[in-house]
Amino acid sequence: MGTKNKIIVFGGGCFWCTEAVFSQLKGIVSVEPGYTGGTVANPSYEEVCTGRTGHAEVIKIEYDPNQAKLEDLLTVFFATHDSVSLNRQGNDVGTQYRSAIFYTDNRQNKIIQEFIDKLNNKDSPLVVTEVKALDNFYPAESYHKNYYQKNPSNGYCQVVINPKMDKLKDKFHSLLK
Repeated sequence: MGTKNKIIVFGGGCFWCTEAVFSQLKGIVSVEPGYTGGTVANPSYEEVCTGRTGHAEVIKIEYDPNQAKLEDLLTVFFATHDSVSLNRQGNDVGTQYRSAIFYTDNRQNKIIQEFIDKLNNKDSPLVVTEVKALDNFYPAESYHKNYYQKNPSNGYCQVVINPKMDKLKDKFHSLLK
């Protein structure tokens, strides 16, 4: 009997970036951009962008734990976004761009907390990543799905996402598909 796939949700700023990064990793079954962590049901992108819904731009990752360890996903997550600045990623500012992890079981929560504790034991700024149980996930509008793959020559993709992809290839080549 095989292990069931797991779900984890990461908020690391713009979901175009995080989707592009995590879709390249071994053991990833699917990556879906969306919104969670707020108070408005079925928010639109425009509503989330106001910062008034409480939602973060996130990606829902379905992964095969036999091929992708949560610790590896966390390593990539923390290496490819700013987890020590509150409510911002580069020029993207607001609660919708906060660093956040939404777990789906207690084992994930334990691993996440231990991982962050290790990061906070280093001589560096403290991690401000929000860690909460996943409540509701609302899929993003279809034009956000596979944005980087569909728009590689877009200026944002060139300036913001390409460096993340280069870092992924340089530092985490063993985790790539």
